[in-house]
Amino acid sequence: MRVFLTGASSGIGEALARHYAAAGANLGLVARREARLEELAASLPGHHACYALDVTDGAALQAAGMDFITRFGVPDIVIANAGVSVGTLTEEAGDVPAFRRVFDTNVTGLMQTFQPFVAAMRVQGSGRMVGIASVAGIRGLPGAGAYSASKAAVIAYLEALRIELRGSGVRVVTIAPGYIATPMTAVNRYPMPFLLPADEAARRFARAIERGTSYSVIPWQMGIVAKLLRLLPNPLFDALFARAGRKPRGLDL
Repeated sequence: MRVFLTGASSGIGEALARHYAAAGANLGLVARREARLEELAASLPGHHACYALDVTDGAALQAAGMDFITRFGVPDIVIANAGVSVGTLTEEAGDVPAFRRVFDTNVTGLMQTFQPFVAAMRVQGSGRMVGIASVAGIRGLPGAGAYSASKAAVIAYLEALRIELRGSGVRVVTIAPGYIATPMTAVNRYPMPFLLPADEAARRFARAIERGTSYSVIPWQMGIVAKLLRLLPNPLFDALFARAGRKPRGLDL
């Protein structure tokens, strides 16, 4: 098995890397922190390639994708997991760069992760392209406008890609996690229902990927919550979330 994975240096990405390495996969590990990537690869069984890059750099991702194919072959699974989250407020001029960074990473970076592999996977006639979205993309959350909007865009983009690849043998899998115990959620100062450890989340993600399920909310309980939130009339949703906890602003992206 061959797996190309972004955001591999911590959190969900690291847990997925450990899961697939234990299953005997050759991994292409992508993240910004080179030392952490090398440390992770050294701790895993098997042979893996490390690519220290930012997913906003399309040329670097293109080169990494071609190198991975040369070394291991066309991937069976491509997981666009890299993402950033930060509290943002539209009224704050200083948050404009944060908005841009969130969209560049979470949306454009996800597309650029897939792009080097689409044609080759079409020829191969099989495989999974997996995008990590979020339940935060189902309704806009106060104080997280950039993150919610970026994940809503991810869900819509993956739906479009799924239809584009229909009949090719390549399945597009959208995973919308709820709360997963990672460094990204560790800064949240509010209750996080149904919080999952990262290793358990990785196992559940892998099952959904293997099945080729087009859209999964994990854990399933958050799927029910998400559906209920979508059904709430706007006035009721607004009243319920007006005082909801908010992610801190100004984190280092």
